[in-house]
Amino acid sequence: MHAPTRPRSRFVVIVCAAAAMSWLSVATGRALADPTYWQDIRPILRKNCTVCHSTKNLKDVDVSGGLALDSYAAIRKGTKHAVIEPGKSEASILVQRVTTEDGDQRMPLGANPLNPAAIALLRQWINTGAKEGQNPEDRPAVVAAATSKRTRKLDVTLPTTAVPPKGLVASSNSAKLELALKVGPLAPVTAVAFSPDGKLLATGSYRQVTIWDLATVQPVHTLTHVLGAVNDVRFSPDGQMLAVAGGQPSAKGDLRLYSLADGKLRATLSGHDDVIFSVAFHPDGKRLASASFDKTVRIWNLTSHKAERILTGHSDFVYAVAFSPDGKWLVSASKDRSVKLVETDTGTSRLTFSGMDQDVLAVAVSPDGKNVVSSGFDTGIYWWNAQTGQRIRLQNGHAIAVHELCFSKDGKRLVSAGADKTIRVWDGATGASVRTIAAGSIAYATAIRPDGKLIASGTFDGLVRLWDAATGRQLLTLLSIPAEDDRSEWLALTPEGYMASSAGLASSVQWRVAGKGIRAEPVSKTLDQPESVVKAARGEALPAPSFGN
Repeated sequence: MHAPTRPRSRFVVIVCAAAAMSWLSVATGRALADPTYWQDIRPILRKNCTVCHSTKNLKDVDVSGGLALDSYAAIRKGTKHAVIEPGKSEASILVQRVTTEDGDQRMPLGANPLNPAAIALLRQWINTGAKEGQNPEDRPAVVAAATSKRTRKLDVTLPTTAVPPKGLVASSNSAKLELALKVGPLAPVTAVAFSPDGKLLATGSYRQVTIWDLATVQPVHTLTHVLGAVNDVRFSPDGQMLAVAGGQPSAKGDLRLYSLADGKLRATLSGHDDVIFSVAFHPDGKRLASASFDKTVRIWNLTSHKAERILTGHSDFVYAVAFSPDGKWLVSASKDRSVKLVETDTGTSRLTFSGMDQDVLAVAVSPDGKNVVSSGFDTGIYWWNAQTGQRIRLQNGHAIAVHELCFSKDGKRLVSAGADKTIRVWDGATGASVRTIAAGSIAYATAIRPDGKLIASGTFDGLVRLWDAATGRQLLTLLSIPAEDDRSEWLALTPEGYMASSAGLASSVQWRVAGKGIRAEPVSKTLDQPESVVKAARGEALPAPSFGN
């Protein structure tokens, strides 16, 4: 549901190039030396295997199977049994699992089989002794000292309206406090969704989903077992499951179901050959639709976890998908500049909404099922009659691409997220503009809480912001970054400067005025107020901080 203008990691390109060079040397018989783990094998494993089989996932056996492949020591250790036997590739479990004809057992699970050249290279590596080679991270001390600078964090600075205590700075009364953290750069937040009861907020960025409890304004789960960028997150209608969509460009889509009770992975739905950009639960919660860059929409049976229908009506990337309120039909938006309406049970195409000149990135269905709304690089908000396919109106407002559209549960409001750094609220009946909210950065994602009182936005700067839907007033800024143990370091900040955070980030907070640091203790003593953060999440107005004398 979000345009591909977001930054994309160069990692995929580098790995593919490295793997291709290794495979080419085998295919042409020009290998100059025995293959090694670090030079030849690890690039293949990183591309296909280590999103699950990594050291950080070992404790989560449902994900890793107790096997890590992201280091030479790990692959030699195996699980309870060795997975490679140097000199004996055919006897090695690793080779057996990537070559078996049993699709339920073959690795990578649910993905296309490894390239034959990659399998040949894996066999050659094992048969020639499974040599380690030179770890590229092993450097002389002087080099390590020089490269350690790359691990330094960049400043993430959050403005407030708080005036610093007297005597701390020699500046005018108009100077405001800024909170600074060396945690950047943050990955863009590309997905946000409220739970059906409005108590939880899920936010997605690169390889991470954070689920926030809005009653305490703290993360309850941090999910890191996802592949690549998270393009969409959706709660099931009963609020028991979370679908997370993403994947690896031009390689495989990643669609996972997590239990909200414990944050555990419950299923991986495999089949898409490219990234999944959007998902939507059927109203009965028994099916799930997914839209992918492989030009298909798939409808999944959530009992069998198999695709019961594959829709191939689009001729290019499919960016977005949404069900009608009764679940009898769905709509999908595509790079082919069309929106298609298809019957859910039969896959029969009923309508094609056309006339757009550029990619259609977003689509939504009104709660009464009468209207379909779409937008994208054309920037206008197109309203369509869901019964006839006729265009009802075209509403302009955004200056650049619209990445996401969503209706409030009662249908009274439509909200759009734009690359022009705005969130716009529209009348859900007439399409008239209601208000424009300055989002602070390119807005990739937006959602409205079911009670219609709260709007969430996810933006390029890596932040989630909560807004009062009735006034457009900003209530909170949220950020979350992964920790080594898969928990998250997090912070919540009100515009007035009141904050709550994890212990790790609390010790890293710096307070500044006009870019200059000041003593943190007298400021934090007043502004470190989790109870005020909770009040802000409830929409309560907060007083300006009083620092005293």
